[in-house]
Amino acid sequence: MVKLGDSQIWILINNSKTTPKQLKVHSLSKREIHDITNQIDISWPKNSFPPIKSIQAYVIDEKKRLLVGNNLVAIQLAADLIIPHLTQHEILNHFASVQVDMNAVKFVCNGANIMRPGITDFSTFKESEIVLVKDQTHKKELAVCISLVDDENGRKMEKGIILNNIHHIGDMYWEMKKTIRT
Repeated sequence: MVKLGDSQIWILINNSKTTPKQLKVHSLSKREIHDITNQIDISWPKNSFPPIKSIQAYVIDEKKRLLVGNNLVAIQLAADLIIPHLTQHEILNHFASVQVDMNAVKFVCNGANIMRPGITDFSTFKESEIVLVKDQTHKKELAVCISLVDDENGRKMEKGIILNNIHHIGDMYWEMKKTIRT
């Protein structure tokens, strides 16, 4: 359902995990784009995203929104937490990652946090950094996570949670992106 008028667009999102709801869509001001770009500069690897000229914000709730711009799709979960969307392969190549065995894939794609026994390979990352989860066989991105420990401590651990899963294939943000033209 699309309703045009009053310089706002409403889109009906139907997700099997949530009830259908309408999303408010608006263009961000230059100031807001500047603030988002600064936050991305702080938390993402250097030179990992293209220059941003315009961004449409699809408001999910007070703090969460899907940001869609020229060559960028990202998820803003808080003022200081912006993560790349899993469809952004060019951008995702710049991030640290872990690989999980194929038995863990189903759990990761259902939103489970990443446990030490399922991880087969680590790249270098720090605590509280954005880290990707890839499957061991095909090296496809399955989830975007926040690290709870750095890679050195993670390698030493035998059990426990290494990464907090915040965006995965099939989640609300994944399904929402399917309905939006970029």
